[in-house]
Amino acid sequence: MKFLDEAKIYIQSGAGGNGCVSFRREKFIEFGGPNGGDGGKGGDVIVETVNGLNTLIDYRYQQHFKAERGGNGMGKDRHGANGRDATLKVPVGTQIYEEDGETLLADLTHIGQRVRIAKGGNGGFGNAYFKTSTNRAPRHANSGQPGEELTIRLRLKLIADAGLVGLPNAGKSTFLATVSAAKPKIADYPFTTLHPQLGVVRIDAREFVLADLPGLIEGAHEGTGLGDRFLGHTERCRVLLHLVDGTSEHAGRDYKTVRTELEAYGHGLAEKPEIVALTKADAMTPEQVKSQKAKLKRACGQTPFVLSSPSGQGVQEVLRALMQVIEVARAPAEREPQAAWQP
Repeated sequence: MKFLDEAKIYIQSGAGGNGCVSFRREKFIEFGGPNGGDGGKGGDVIVETVNGLNTLIDYRYQQHFKAERGGNGMGKDRHGANGRDATLKVPVGTQIYEEDGETLLADLTHIGQRVRIAKGGNGGFGNAYFKTSTNRAPRHANSGQPGEELTIRLRLKLIADAGLVGLPNAGKSTFLATVSAAKPKIADYPFTTLHPQLGVVRIDAREFVLADLPGLIEGAHEGTGLGDRFLGHTERCRVLLHLVDGTSEHAGRDYKTVRTELEAYGHGLAEKPEIVALTKADAMTPEQVKSQKAKLKRACGQTPFVLSSPSGQGVQEVLRALMQVIEVARAPAEREPQAAWQP
C-alpha cells in the first residue's frame, strides 16, 4: 500500500428538509386545522479514528464527501427523516486543518475519537408549529437551513515512541529490520527510504513503537532531496535515535549536518531527548571505531553507542536506553505527587 500522509478534500453537510403546509381534511370534522410536519435535520460530516489504518491513501481516489439531506415534512404531522451522517475514517495521529493548512481544527490521537467538522442544517418548521390562539390557520412554513461546505486538509503524523534520524545509508532501515518484524527495503547499494516505516520493538518484556524516517541531507529544510516533509512524524516521538554511519569520512560532521536540519525545521525537534549511536561497527577496524567515536563525541557532547545491526553488537544496549527515556515520558503523572483528597 502506498504511503500518503497528506490529503485535501471537500466536504459538505446535509441541508435541512423543508417544512410542510398542510391542513387536516376529514369527513365530519369541520375545523381540521394545520397538520404540516417539520423537515428533518441534515446529516453531519464526522471524522473518526479507527484501528488498522496507517495511511490516508483512501482520500487520494475520493476527495468529495457529502452528507445526506434531511427529508421534507409531510401532512398528517409527519416529520421528515434526518439525513445520514458522512463519516470519514482516518488513522490515529491525523490532524485536520482548514484549507490554508495553518488553522488547526482537530488533532485526533486516540482510537475511536470522533469530531464533527461540518454540522447539518436544521429542518424547517411546518405550519402546525405556527398555530396560535389568534392564528388558527397559518399558511406558511420554513425552508430547511443549508448545510456547511468547506475544504479541509488532512495531515497524518505517525504516533511512535521513538524515531530514527540520520543521513541516507546510515543503517536506519537495517536497524529497524533487526529489532522488529518490519520489512523495509534493504540492499547492498546506496539508496534512501522513500516512505516512513513503523515497527514494534520488544525489549525486556516491554514494547515500544519505532519509526524509520527517510534520510535527511544537507539543505533538506530548503527542499533539497525529499526535503523535510516527513519530519512532521517525529514531532510526536518521545525520543530520537540518531544513527551515524561509522564508515563515513567524518562522523562528527555527519551528525552536525542532521542536527542543522532538525533545528531549521523547528517545532521542538532540536529539544527532544536524543540518543546517538555509531553504526556499521562490523565494517570498521578497532582503530577506526575509536577515531570515529571520538569525533562523534566531540560533536554531540555525549558518549555515543557503537552498534552493528547485522551482528547484534550494541543493539540491546541502545534499545534499553531508548526504553528508559520512553518510560519516563510515558508516565509523567506517576512521578508527580498526588494531592490529598479533600471534601
